[in-house]
This record gives sequence, C-alpha cells and structure tokens, in this order.
Amino acid sequence: MALNEYKSTFIADCGISMGDEGKGRLISEIIEELREKTGSASPVQVVLKVNGGANSGHTAGGLKLNLLPAGVVDQSVETLAIGAGVVADPRKFRWELLPVDAKSYHVTERLLIDERTMVSDLSHRLLDLAWEWYRVNIIGEEPRGSTGRGITPSYQDEVGQFQIFYSDFLAPKEIFARKLSQKAQRACRVIQHVCQVTPEVWDSFFDTLTQAELRANEEALKEGIFSQDEFDFSVFKGSEPFALNIEKLIEVYWETGQQLAGRIGDVREVIREAQASGRYTIGEYGQAYWLDKRQGFSPNVSASHTYAPEFFNSACQPVQPLHVFGVGKAYDTKVGTHVFITEGEQDHPLFQRLRKLEFGVSTGRQRMVGWYDAVEKGDTLRYGGFDDLMINKIDALTQGDDWAGNLKICIAYEDQDGKRYYRVPRSETLRKSLKPVYQEYAGWKEDISKARSFADLPENAQAYIAGMMRSLLDSAYHGGEWPEQLPNLRYVGVGPMPSQIIRDIPQTRELLALDKPLD
Repeated sequence: MALNEYKSTFIADCGISMGDEGKGRLISEIIEELREKTGSASPVQVVLKVNGGANSGHTAGGLKLNLLPAGVVDQSVETLAIGAGVVADPRKFRWELLPVDAKSYHVTERLLIDERTMVSDLSHRLLDLAWEWYRVNIIGEEPRGSTGRGITPSYQDEVGQFQIFYSDFLAPKEIFARKLSQKAQRACRVIQHVCQVTPEVWDSFFDTLTQAELRANEEALKEGIFSQDEFDFSVFKGSEPFALNIEKLIEVYWETGQQLAGRIGDVREVIREAQASGRYTIGEYGQAYWLDKRQGFSPNVSASHTYAPEFFNSACQPVQPLHVFGVGKAYDTKVGTHVFITEGEQDHPLFQRLRKLEFGVSTGRQRMVGWYDAVEKGDTLRYGGFDDLMINKIDALTQGDDWAGNLKICIAYEDQDGKRYYRVPRSETLRKSLKPVYQEYAGWKEDISKARSFADLPENAQAYIAGMMRSLLDSAYHGGEWPEQLPNLRYVGVGPMPSQIIRDIPQTRELLALDKPLD
C-alpha cells in the first residue's frame, strides 16, 4: 500500500507520551523509505538533535546514545547536528564519540555542534544533585527522579543569561576561564546556602557522579577505550567543603572543548543548504510531548521544549511546513513520580513481564508500566499535532504461558461523580483524582515478531491496532467533527530489530473498519 508523501523536507521525530517510545528506530525507517522514494543513496543530509542533553536516551543499531542523535547508525547521513536548543557537556561528547568511532561509525567527522549550543559542565551536575537533595530533605517532597546530568540547571543558566556557548571554545581561553570560574563559584554558593547541603552530602556528590559514569561507560572501560581515572570526579573537589578546584575544572573542560573545536560551526547554514538541494533534515527529539516544560506537569517535566515547534528554534530556521511523526508504544510507561492513571497492578502477570523490558536508557531506572492511554495521545494530536504515527512493541502484548487475557485501552477518565473527561485536565489536582475508563479487546497467542505485512497479523492484533487508532482519534476530536485529513499509522514495530517493522498498514479510515472491541 502506498504511503503518503512527506509534506516537507523537514521531518520531526517526536514522542506522543512521556518518552521511551522508541523514537530512535524511526530514523532508519524514514531514511530507508526515502531511499526507495527518491532513488538517492543519501536522501537525508542532516539529522538534528533538537532539544535536551545527555538526559535523553535512544537505542539504535545496538548503540545506547545520549547526546548523539540516533542517525549515527546510517553513514549516508552527512551531518549529525547538535542544535542551538541543546545543552551539552563536552566531556559527555568525548565519552560517547570515542566508543562509537571505535565501532567504525565515523561519527566525529560527521558531527557539527552549533556555535550557539550551550555548554553544560560539572557545576550543573552538582546543582542537579543538590536541588534533588533539597527537594527531599528540606521541603519534604518525593524524589523527582532527576537523571543527575545537570540539564535543568543548564537551562536555568539560559533563562538567567549566564550561558556559556560552544562558540566560547573558539574564543581566547581567558574568556572561557572567566565565565566558567564565575559559574562554578556561584553554583557552590547556591548549593551551600540555598540548598543547605551538608559537607558530608557535598562530598558524596562526587562519588555519586563517579559511580554513575563508571556504570554508564562500563562497556568502553572493558574495551580499554578509557581508564577508570577518566571518570574520577574527586579531582574537581576543592580543599574544603563547598569549594572546587577551579584551575583543574577549567583545564579539563578547555582541553575537551579544544578537541571538539573543529566540529563547532553554523548548523543554520548546513540545514539551509540541504533544503536548497532538496535533501531532508530529520529533527530528533529527546523526551516527549507530556515532558515539555510548558505542556507537562511540574516537577515531572524536562527543562526543554520537547515537541515539534522547537525544531525551528533549535535549527534557527523560519517557521514553515514540517512533517511531524508521532511515536508511541502499544502500552504506556512512565518514570519518576508521575501521576499514572492507567498504571497496571504490580502483581499482574503481563505487567510483571513488561517491567522486565522497561528500563531507562540514560539512567537504567525501572519504568512503571500500564495500559495504553488514548486520552493523553489524543491531546498530543489535538494540541501538538502529527501527520503520521509509529507504534512500537505490540509484540510484547502477545499472550504466553505466563499470561492470557484481554487487553485494555483507556478511552476516557472519570471522576468520583461519574463525569467523564475526554481531555487531559490541565489541573494536576483534578487529574490526580481521576480513574480510567477502559475498552477491552481480545488478545492473541500467535507469535507476531516475524510478521512483515499487516495481513500476517492475527485478526485480534489487527483489531487492537485499529482500536488504539480509533480511541486516539475519538479523544482528539471528541465533541466535534473529524477533519477530512487524518493522521495515518505509518509503521508498527513487532520487535526490537530494525527489520521487525510492518509498513503496509491500511489507510486510517480503512484501518478503523477493523476495530472490534469486546462488549
């Protein structure tokens, strides 16, 4: 079945839930499809990391990536760009680049960091840990579930106008040194006097960061790419509590920045050149719609804008047509202290199985697991918008020896008086009080991981896929007419490997005819 044409050479790869949807695998699918359509061996010139930093994780081609976009796995992509909307620790670039280059992906030579990309550094990571400690120990809140990568404090420097840009690595060293020294000393004062951290806790932060990076870089350590000294954060401690070895900090960050200096440039012009030549730019987003700092629910949001419009700010391009892909899963997951209306029972055998699959790429944290929430995804379509949809991991719902039963889709929320809600309330207080309203679907026992055509799927799997789509549209357009042009389900993932994708899905109105909920 023919797929719709892309309406722009700018394509956005966005999550429609709360992250962890498998956005990384979409890049290769888009590139392969464009090869077939255009006849070009390299139709995509730029893959752009749009937002976030080392807190967002993608898995692509067996690689676990944080700062680098998942486009690294396709060497036909000429430019792996880091946008102006990203905050990036140069040391994290080093720790990611060397291992992937050792696997012959030739990433460093394709990397382009925008001059206006913001530098994240050790002071931001210390602040991240300190604010989390303050939240729990001083004001008595639940842990937020921060990644400890310093992302929120980095964006706070953007708002506070204390940024250091990657262009500062191209300026005289004394300018960078002055900025970093002032930033580090200011952070120490905040940690001591505002966060009220104790000296013992201050000391523990350096061990926390050391252990976190040893875990994150375990494979590179085993391969001998780095020694353990590379990740020893104690070298930055000062001679007394709440002090840093500023000279060491400047030396390490300046030297690392100089290693990247040849990869710093003007991303704006490269994207303009790609567009002028008719080649594509794919914007790769960290997190997802409901983790956007404006659309989501504080404190369980990211510090950046995580949805389609940020493409134009990060790429520094005029607003124009953008083809938006929404990516979700056949069930839902969340991390941290999120309100999770559709969370499954802890002892439910299906959710026990799914929890074994669900760990964060960046942190390794266990994800909470629950039923597919069409209300959240309907709001993403209604207020965020997307042209095409990809749904991953439907194979994980196949019945087995450990579980056999009906599947559920949340089609609405209900309050204690029986009033139904088909939109996500913007009041967190109200949202916390709601319960899910479910539509049930029959499950299937057949192994669908080898299916490569929609017709290969059992009837019940087809019906569940149609149900996910209908419930999303019902929620998005509840109370009004459906638009003439509906988003299409373009891809369905039936396993983790690149080949485990179904592409010949019926057009939306045809697909909806297969919807067969249980009475």
